[in-house]
Amino acid sequence: MPFGTLPLNDGKKIPAIAFGTGSIYKRTDVTRYVQQALDAGFWHIDTAQFYETEGYVGNVIHESGLARSDLYITTKYGQGDVREAIQNSLSNLGLKYVDLYLIHQPRFLPEIDPVWKEFEVLQKDGLAKTIGVSNFTLEDLQSLVQKATMWPAVNQIELHPYNYTQKKALLEWSAKHGIVTEAYSSLSSITKFPGGPVDAPVAAAAKRLGISPTQVLLSWVRAKGAVIVTTTSNKGRLEEYLAVGDLPPLPDSDVAAIDAAGTQGPPGILDYSIISVRGTRLTLKAAMLALALAFLFLHVFSRVVACRM
Repeated sequence: MPFGTLPLNDGKKIPAIAFGTGSIYKRTDVTRYVQQALDAGFWHIDTAQFYETEGYVGNVIHESGLARSDLYITTKYGQGDVREAIQNSLSNLGLKYVDLYLIHQPRFLPEIDPVWKEFEVLQKDGLAKTIGVSNFTLEDLQSLVQKATMWPAVNQIELHPYNYTQKKALLEWSAKHGIVTEAYSSLSSITKFPGGPVDAPVAAAAKRLGISPTQVLLSWVRAKGAVIVTTTSNKGRLEEYLAVGDLPPLPDSDVAAIDAAGTQGPPGILDYSIISVRGTRLTLKAAMLALALAFLFLHVFSRVVACRM
């Protein structure tokens, strides 16, 4: 399969597609799925401290007999002492280094800058060939790089047509500054939000191009310059994903049509409009629920006061 690599800002390269062991596979035995992915042709495997799948990935690596240079392994830091965390991850994986080490989620850490400083040391020490982040917003990235000696090479984020408008500025800024975007949950319009406005342009492109709707969406991700991070337990699906590497680029007209449909939002969901309340990031849906509860509280409170007067 001709899925190649993308250049990174540290002079290294990253495979353009990865098999992920998170999602519904967190804290489960992923041995069979990882082995199946390697057999299908994946060589970039994505795991994390939080997923609790590193040990299973390590077992598959050991049993595969593949040379270390034939594999690209990503894992993510979640919590605790940074050096201890990566040492535990390397022990679980049975490796001396990981190809990519990411800060998993900035919202779960009290401070980011000290963690990133430790990441820079890990890279210098050779425990992580490349360092990056995950789930960082544009504001998170811009804040991080102000004090960073080494800029992150990667930002792994949720990316699909229904949140592309909200992520567009982040993607553009990242591309401008040499930070590669990795995209997960890119099939959400099929798996989570079927029946929405994106279905029509995806189906039209699939019919005209003679490919599947899944392949249209993964081609859309490639058109955004992002690395695909995907997963499945189905061997046929793995082959379907990898076959995208053989396809010509998705026509600009199809990319534009999918973008436009995505701005209409998924069916019945308001979660992708983000607002900020006193520095706390909330989805519009969550904010509306909080507002409704506040009005209900005020209504009940006023009734109680009225009854006592």
